[in-house]
Amino acid sequence: MGGDLFFKHPKLPFAEYRYSTNSGRHYKPHMHKSFCVGAIDRGEVIYQVEGKTATLTPGSLALINPETLHACNPSQLGKRSYSMLFLDVAWCLQLQQSLWQLDTFSPVRAVLLEDHSIYQQYVRTMQLLTDDSDILEKEQLLAELGEKIFLQACEPAAEKKEPALHIEQLKQQLSTNLDMDTSLCQIAVSLQANPYTLLRQFKAATGITPHAYRLNCRIELARTLLQKGIDLSQVALECGFFDQSHFHRHFKAITTVTPKAYQVNFIQ
Repeated sequence: MGGDLFFKHPKLPFAEYRYSTNSGRHYKPHMHKSFCVGAIDRGEVIYQVEGKTATLTPGSLALINPETLHACNPSQLGKRSYSMLFLDVAWCLQLQQSLWQLDTFSPVRAVLLEDHSIYQQYVRTMQLLTDDSDILEKEQLLAELGEKIFLQACEPAAEKKEPALHIEQLKQQLSTNLDMDTSLCQIAVSLQANPYTLLRQFKAATGITPHAYRLNCRIELARTLLQKGIDLSQVALECGFFDQSHFHRHFKAITTVTPKAYQVNFIQ
């Protein structure tokens, strides 16, 4: 039996995800206002867009510019399982503006992106998009995926003139209100900066992403609270972890011990 999943996070309104399994349904030619990225993990699809026809198989991505007539239907081999990522054009433009000097969205030149590493990155990003990961992590992964796609498939424009670095201000923002789930877009507003320029500059300057930095801040706070003997569930809550297992997993990944073991064995 086949099935359909539709996902859109309220704090990431620019991205919508669809996953359909074991589908033999056929689409009439249609268009979307968003920029679309499609992939299949089983079967084969005959992909028609802008008068071009291509065969989509696992390992490649279908790219569809906004308001472009297209249809993706199963070949004679039978049913397919596929996913689609719909991205708002305004968000895509903001991401492109972190790379190039642009006033309007730059459409992709290719209808098919045959790059297995980007396909794998797409698959990983879609898996994390629907799990219990932090908003900041989901947003970063979407931005990194979009950047890879645009760098590969768009006509290069004049490079963006990098503004002054906001590294220390961004560190300050990332290290406060750790119990809150925030996005880079929200932080960037207060810094009056393009969030995805900040992402690239921060990673270049520190070697880690803003999400990884914020996670480290959360673990440092957790260590302090655990040293005071505060209950584990309260520590998890104050440090912004969804639940005990989420807290346990990340704390152990950074310290190599569980929160309980750290608290029990801490000697003052």
